[in-house]
Amino acid sequence: MDPVRLSVLDRSRTREGHTHPEALRDTVRLARELERLGYHRFWVSEHHGVPGVAGSAPTVLAAAVAGATRTIRVGTGGVMLPNHRPLVVAEQFGVLESLFPGRIDMGLGRSVGFTDGVRRALGRDKGDADDFEAQLAELLGWFRGTSPTGVHARPAEGLSVPPFVLAMGEGAGIAARAGLPMVIGDLRNRDRMRRGIDHYRDHFRPSVWAAEPYVVVSGTIAVAGTPEEARRLLIPEAWSMAHSRTHGTFPPLPPAELVETRSMTAKERGFYESGLTGHITGTEAQVAHELETLLKETGAQEVLVTTSTYDREALLDSYRRLAAITSVGAG
Repeated sequence: MDPVRLSVLDRSRTREGHTHPEALRDTVRLARELERLGYHRFWVSEHHGVPGVAGSAPTVLAAAVAGATRTIRVGTGGVMLPNHRPLVVAEQFGVLESLFPGRIDMGLGRSVGFTDGVRRALGRDKGDADDFEAQLAELLGWFRGTSPTGVHARPAEGLSVPPFVLAMGEGAGIAARAGLPMVIGDLRNRDRMRRGIDHYRDHFRPSVWAAEPYVVVSGTIAVAGTPEEARRLLIPEAWSMAHSRTHGTFPPLPPAELVETRSMTAKERGFYESGLTGHITGTEAQVAHELETLLKETGAQEVLVTTSTYDREALLDSYRRLAAITSVGAG
C-alpha cells in the first residue's frame, strides 16, 4: 500500500499484577521503540481516578517521553481543556516546546472527568465542557499574545505549538471554525465518522495554525501472524470496557487467557462481544486492505493507532508489522 503517516496514542494502561509506575515506564519504553520503527507522533492521554489508566498528567508524561527520545513528535491526546485554566495549559506547553523545540503537539479534548466523584475532586461539572470553544480560543490567544488581560504567558507567547482538536461530538465544528487539525476516532461507526469529516472540511476556516483541513483518523489496529492471534490482542480491552459498562469501574487489563475462561452475565457478554468488533485487525494483508479502504473513504492524512492489550511483546510486534506494511517513513 502507499506510504501512510502513522502515529500512536498510548493511554498507559495498567495490567493485572503490575503497578501504575510500571505502566508509565512501559509508555516511555514503547515511545523509544516506535521512534526506531519510524512512527511520526507519540501521544499520551489524560484520565483521572481510573484504576486501569496510569496516564493522569499528560504534559508531565510527555516531558518524560520527549526526554527519552530524539526525533519522534510528542504530544497529548489529549489535555482535557475544561479541567484546566487555559493560561496554565499554555505555560505547560510553552515549557515543553522550549525544552524540545519543533517536536511538541498540543492535542486538546473537551471531556470532563470519568465520574461525578472525579468531577467534584477536579472542581468541575459536566457543563464545563460547553465552554470548550471559548477556552480553546483563550488558550490559542496566550500563544499569540492577544490576551486582553495585560498578562503574558511565559514562555508560551510567540511559540508555535501545533494544536489539534479531538473531535468528539461537536468537536468537528469547533475544529473547523478555529481552523485547526482534527482527530476523529469512530471506526465502529464509519458513516458517523465520515459525516463528521465532511462537516469539518465543508466548514473549515483557514487560520494561522492551518491553511487547509488536516484529518487524523484514530482507532484500534491489531496485526499478527493469523486473524485469531490478532483478535486475541483485542480481548483484554474488550473485557475491561464490558466491566466498566456493567460495574462502573474501568479495571486493569487482564491476560486474554483469563478472560476466555471467565464466566460472564448476558449483559457482560453482550458488551464484550461488541468490544471485539469494528476494529481493524488481522494479518498484514488483511490490515493493509482495510487501511487502504479507510483512507480512501476518509481522505485522512494520518492514522493514530490507539491499541491497548495485556501482552506488551505482542503489542510491539503488532506495531512492527503495521510499520512494515505502511512504510511509516513517509513523513
